[in-house]
Amino acid sequence: MECQDFVVSDCKECATYVPHQDTMAVIQYHHWREGNLPGNSKCLLCKKTCWSSECLTGMRCEWCGMTAHAQCYQQLPKECNFGILKDILLPPSCLTIPRMDVSMETIIGITKKAIEVPKRTVSEEWSSSGDSKGEEEERRSPKEKEPKERDEGGEVIKVFDGNCSMKKRLYRTISVPRQATSKEIVEAALRTFHISDDPQNYYIAEAVEKENEERELDEVEPLLGRQLRTEGKRPSIFLRYKERDPDQGYIRVYPGGLRNNMGPKNIPVTKETTAVEVIQMALGKFGVEMTDPEHYELIEVLLDRGVAERRMEAKERPWQIIQQTRKESLRQNRMTRFYIQQQEDPHGPTVALFVGNLPSGLSQKQYEKILIDNLGKGNRWTDIDVIYYEYGSVVLTYNSTEEATSAFSLLKNAIFDEKQLLVLLLPNIQPHMIPENVIPLLVFVNVKSGGCQGLELIRSFRKLLNPHQVFNLEYGGPLPGLYVFRNIPYYKILVCGGDGTVGWVLSCLDNVGQDAVCQSPPMGIVPLGTGNDLARVLRWGPGYTGGEDPLNVLRDVIEAEEIQLDRWTVIFHPNEQEQDETRVNLANECLDANTNEDQSTMFVMNNYFGIGVDADVCLDFHNAREEKPEKFSSRLRNKGMYFKMGLRKFMNRRPRSCKDLNKLIKVECDGKTLELPPVEGIIILNILSWGSGANVWGPEKEDSWSPPTHYDGLLEIVGITGVVHLGQMQSGLRSAIRLAQAGHIRITLYQDLPVQVDGEPWIQPAGQVGVLRSALKATMLKKTKSKIKRRNTEPSIFFPKNDQSMLATSPDSESGPY
Repeated sequence: MECQDFVVSDCKECATYVPHQDTMAVIQYHHWREGNLPGNSKCLLCKKTCWSSECLTGMRCEWCGMTAHAQCYQQLPKECNFGILKDILLPPSCLTIPRMDVSMETIIGITKKAIEVPKRTVSEEWSSSGDSKGEEEERRSPKEKEPKERDEGGEVIKVFDGNCSMKKRLYRTISVPRQATSKEIVEAALRTFHISDDPQNYYIAEAVEKENEERELDEVEPLLGRQLRTEGKRPSIFLRYKERDPDQGYIRVYPGGLRNNMGPKNIPVTKETTAVEVIQMALGKFGVEMTDPEHYELIEVLLDRGVAERRMEAKERPWQIIQQTRKESLRQNRMTRFYIQQQEDPHGPTVALFVGNLPSGLSQKQYEKILIDNLGKGNRWTDIDVIYYEYGSVVLTYNSTEEATSAFSLLKNAIFDEKQLLVLLLPNIQPHMIPENVIPLLVFVNVKSGGCQGLELIRSFRKLLNPHQVFNLEYGGPLPGLYVFRNIPYYKILVCGGDGTVGWVLSCLDNVGQDAVCQSPPMGIVPLGTGNDLARVLRWGPGYTGGEDPLNVLRDVIEAEEIQLDRWTVIFHPNEQEQDETRVNLANECLDANTNEDQSTMFVMNNYFGIGVDADVCLDFHNAREEKPEKFSSRLRNKGMYFKMGLRKFMNRRPRSCKDLNKLIKVECDGKTLELPPVEGIIILNILSWGSGANVWGPEKEDSWSPPTHYDGLLEIVGITGVVHLGQMQSGLRSAIRLAQAGHIRITLYQDLPVQVDGEPWIQPAGQVGVLRSALKATMLKKTKSKIKRRNTEPSIFFPKNDQSMLATSPDSESGPY
């Protein structure tokens, strides 16, 4: 879905829901694409190798990964079963996206700015490329960013592909011998513009500003020095299409919304043929002659730097559009497509807009005022579906795509409180169209975790799965994805990030899960953070290195077992004396102050809770990262910085704030006071991994302690004697001091001390701390131990051995020329 310059315009359709269609009537066809097959790929039909490292060869289905020879793939069944990922892939037949003048990249969340849809009013509007130096460099030949004026016996020529590129001074360069003929130069120009067509259909002309002074150059006589006037400048030429018959020709029309497995059809047209007549002829070729053409419309698609669509008027003439774009830009002409779709939008009239980056904790009236100030009363929404008060986000619904498009355009550039608002268009899932044996996977990727690993993963998962089930947490966090999946009865979640990202998603589930059909979906982890302690306990590994195959990660999610994770509530109460002082101050400042206001704060703990020396080092690390985040860009560097800060803390001769911690706190476990030995820190554990994988509880022993787990309803309390002990634990040389196991803990702080909950540190004032089991539950996915090492081969990686349905054959299908 991320379009690059000169890529094959062959995107797979990811949202194909048809109203009033039963799941049994849905047929998913293969989406074949040529070339770029993985190594060792084998043809499913003849079982022979079908890949090559020297050229584009072989065919592969972009949905199921089936590979075959170009001669064999048409003999395979046309129906696709999504391969081994069928159990977690969100079927396109259950998805709809609104028909709006917004690019697909914007809907998925690849880019923040929408690509403007070109209009057919003035020819110049079709060349919307910028005239910056970066654009000019991009239009040059990739091998000659700074070409030399003259090679040995050769010449560098600037090639323009149309009037628009001449006006914008956007060109590509070719290097040819000085005695080259026009025919040879045409072939070189076609190669540099990646146009795979017969060179006899093209000619070159001298590049001049005025079109009426343009002259075609002779094909046989050498070009340079005789036909082309250079006048001391680099030679410039036009690459033009040779019109055989300007009054008639063929346009290629794709089935689009007809949802059949036929390829594009060539439709004969003249300069007088209208869009309605094209629809009628195309319906006949696609085998739907009995359908009323008025129920369909012809869509023009421009695939230049994204996907921009435009509905054609009934009386527009497609052949004239083709001729016009050939004059303006051959490259854009080659990227122009036509397809047929039904006039009725299967998405329905309701469009959902997610608006984020608003202030948190406001009332509904305050949110409405902020939105009205930016939208105006003329673009008021139909309804506010959801307000996420804690996160400063709302979901607006519109019953008109035109109004939704206008609101989207206004809000995407709006700024409030010095922050730009975040606006997303959300797809819609029809839960009744999801097969019973499919448990869709909702993927969250934190692209800021692990350097660039998040970006690599989000690209890979969008290629392997449906792009609409993969969400970038940089755009609105987990809320947009959870809203889209809110009506699905059962699904799984895969979080790609560190322990903090996992806690973020769990926190959002706590707040919005009560309104969802599935309130506690099981969650797997791809560890991208520094510590990844929860991922280690659940067998997802110490950290994603980039060497793992993303397909194998998804297979592990399918095979993973569900397991419960205890979660705990940590409540901090200030001292009664401090509360009284606060109440007096409030009363003095405001007579009507609420003196009964509770000053307590509450946190949900998933991993561990520390007081003392470990929280002190964690706080130093946190402050340093906040001050200079560029120094904490990799997992290895983060661990090095953590070690350096611990060493600095050890070498510091000043009195430590955590010294004699056993005298500064009082710990009660299940109502009994715990006698603390001389320690400088205590850690309360929910999982048996701390500080990047250290088992501070230690190995199992024959003692009075019960074997700890993360679902037994008990917490483990351990002590740390100092910074040296801390380093020994992280190095695996020593365990912590076992102190207690309890289900309810009460701690009294006699002075301000550093604390941390799941790696988030701060200085906590003196007071009371309560740790009790939370009513919130979390269902996690634990990776199963793999007994057999998987082979990275094709196509067995996509199809189980017992699946013989793909080995059947079917007759060849008619497909139009490409």
